[in-house]
Amino acid sequence: MTTTSTMIRPFGLSGTEPRRLQSYVRGEWVTGTGKAVELFHAVTGEQIGDATTGGIDFAAMVDYAKRVGGPALRRMTFHQRALMLKAMAQYLMARKDEFYVVSAATGATKQDSWIDIEGGIGTFFAYASRGRRDFPNETFYVDGPVEALSKGGTFVGRHICVPLEGVAVHINAFNFPVWGMLEKLAPTVLAGMPAIVKPATVTSYLTEAVFRAMIESRIFPDGVVQLLCGSTGDLLDHLDCQSAVAFTGSASTGKMLKSSKSILENNVRFNMEADSLNYSMLGPDAAPGTPEFDLFIKEVAREMTVKAGQKCTAIRRTFVPDSMLQDVMSALKKRLETVTIGDPSVDGVRMGPLAGRGQVGEVRKSVEAIARATELVYGNADDYAVVGADRERGAFFPPLLFYSKDPFGVSEPHDIEAFGPVNTIMPYASVDDAIALAKKGKGSLVGSLFTADDRVARDVAFGTAAYHGRLLLANRHSAKESTGHGSPLPHLVHGGPGRAGGGEEMGGVRGVMHYMQRTALQGSPTTLMHVTNEYTQGAERTTDRVHPFRKYFDELEIGASLVSPRRTVTEADIVNFAGISGDFFYAHMDDIAARDSIFEKRVAHGYFVLSAAAGLFVDPAPGPVLANYGLESLRFVKPVYPGDTIQATLTVKQKTAKEKKEDQVPQGVVAWDVEVKNQNDEPVAVYTILTLVRRQDAPAEGADPATIATQTPGIVADTDGR
Repeated sequence: MTTTSTMIRPFGLSGTEPRRLQSYVRGEWVTGTGKAVELFHAVTGEQIGDATTGGIDFAAMVDYAKRVGGPALRRMTFHQRALMLKAMAQYLMARKDEFYVVSAATGATKQDSWIDIEGGIGTFFAYASRGRRDFPNETFYVDGPVEALSKGGTFVGRHICVPLEGVAVHINAFNFPVWGMLEKLAPTVLAGMPAIVKPATVTSYLTEAVFRAMIESRIFPDGVVQLLCGSTGDLLDHLDCQSAVAFTGSASTGKMLKSSKSILENNVRFNMEADSLNYSMLGPDAAPGTPEFDLFIKEVAREMTVKAGQKCTAIRRTFVPDSMLQDVMSALKKRLETVTIGDPSVDGVRMGPLAGRGQVGEVRKSVEAIARATELVYGNADDYAVVGADRERGAFFPPLLFYSKDPFGVSEPHDIEAFGPVNTIMPYASVDDAIALAKKGKGSLVGSLFTADDRVARDVAFGTAAYHGRLLLANRHSAKESTGHGSPLPHLVHGGPGRAGGGEEMGGVRGVMHYMQRTALQGSPTTLMHVTNEYTQGAERTTDRVHPFRKYFDELEIGASLVSPRRTVTEADIVNFAGISGDFFYAHMDDIAARDSIFEKRVAHGYFVLSAAAGLFVDPAPGPVLANYGLESLRFVKPVYPGDTIQATLTVKQKTAKEKKEDQVPQGVVAWDVEVKNQNDEPVAVYTILTLVRRQDAPAEGADPATIATQTPGIVADTDGR
């Protein structure tokens, strides 16, 4: 194994000499030794390099991630990690043209590359946004409300989530060398866990190019990410109970890895996303001539040909009503006839080759098995035209459409996946039959339904949801903005039960939780308040002579409170509020009707109680409080009648610093717990209000990681400033 820090030329350039890929190990680029896997240009078939991890010390990689990368990330807050993701996304987007050049060697069209490259970078942007919106500016996450554990309220419970202290190993598939890496890294880094990335070797040259740019950016601290181009060797043997594995690929490989001795003995978290036999269904109402029929034909053909059918979410099984079978076949054939196969750099080519010649053999083997139980209705695996390339040298394979006359009588279309541009049409007699066919896939990543009948949509959704990780219910109303059948989104879970692996990725907050430990805390409200930095009902409060609205964000302490003066509610208050608000609901204004209501007499408006409470605790003079930011978790727990006297208690519940933008006043969001009680000391309203409060100082958004780390209270920078 040798190390180097020199610039490396990218792949995909014609006429260049093959080179060996490098791995990024313990902060250095290293070249593996020994027997290597040869890598070929998917279009031309020429060798462009090779890859091996021979000589690499996998145990040392794990140790480096745990000893260097993990502590660096855990010292940062969610918001700081989110800003790192944003900075990295911006950096990669600025260099995307370089990646498109390399991506051409995988056989990807420009549209294919866009999905992989910019779609992958988009997950970084998405998690950067979610990290600052859905997580606190803390190193931990408080999950769920306080749980009362005792009658007197002196013993309560709370769940917190903290980063695992091991390393996340990401084993990715060949079909998305960029998106596959970035969609796993985004939630992992946001959670505060370092990662070792292992791309599929056949297309790892594109992963290496993007990874090399990430390292050159120097945005991530040392040890946060490492890369293996080649075999995983004995890497999994060195993982412990604090580590996690996220695998994407074939079910057979996933099962083999999941059953590894170290994985089982150490209970290493193993998330598996396997290829599956996804379905698309045409609703019985979506007859030819309807928008839904046209959308269905377009989507099925697109999913067969985008990435040459090499998508784990691609449509493999197509269900259509008996009465529309011939119409669907004719429409699909007509659309597939317009697909030109060849070199994606040639104008007019709409589908490129598979990722490699090895994949051609695998797809052909699966096709032969499917063909024995079905009828080929479109395409010829042995006779098809290729534009701008040599069919025998490149990894080309044509779209094939099969028809299963008796989909309940054969198993092959439901059991065998040809991971390429291959699809099987199956007729159904009723929606119940279609639902039964969907289940025969034994668990899939995604299913889609094209119908304008919402009753059918409901039946299919609840009929197939248990077997599918995602369902697209498509019609004319969502078509313009829909991302389609085959597009996993960072906001939603990506995964599925059974054959699909039984795991989940992404899904917003859910994806981050895969890399964190949820722990239940038990103790007094005051103790839990100090641990979580969040006020808990029953915890000790503090007061002083200075109104909390006169204090800057930095000066406010969790638990600081204000007890307001009292106010007696009168009938005049109720009448006046009704006149101002226009709310003349009978319970407020009609004595006779109110007597027969659940209130038994006239009551004050709930929103009057809120307004009156605000008048009791607000300091009217200009000060650090800039604006009311919102209101959450409002409950009117007891009615307020004319003659009742109310009093409000305002307590600092939580503080979240906001990153300073240019030309913006430095500020943070303060969540205040508000409890309004009556003269009997009974709560009548409880809620949380949010205010924007001026900060005394704050680093500007977009500052480099060193600035973010050193200028945020409680965060210590690494010795190298990152």
